[in-house]
Amino acid sequence: MITDIDTDMKKEEQSKSIESRKKLNFWARFVISMVVFGAFFTLLYLLFFTTVSETYRDIVNILVGSYVAILTKTADYWFKDKDDPEHKESQELNTTSTSTSGITP
Repeated sequence: MITDIDTDMKKEEQSKSIESRKKLNFWARFVISMVVFGAFFTLLYLLFFTTVSETYRDIVNILVGSYVAILTKTADYWFKDKDDPEHKESQELNTTSTSTSGITP
């Protein structure tokens, strides 16, 4: 009886840990994506709305071209299906708790 309570508490603690890690990872990825989009829009602003000398205009053009690839990868991350390690870990935790009654093999 006591071991069941202990294992339930451990599972609950692990579940909370996984959920907090998911939230932290989401916000970190979201902030990085916003920085990428912000840098891209800054480059576009420099390219089209300010007066930049000819040498720097070439550099800004090259940077805009490279940021298009970065934006593609960022959009792929957010809108394509992916296997999240935290999601797998929480699924494993739930399947072990129901199938083996809390005893991990």
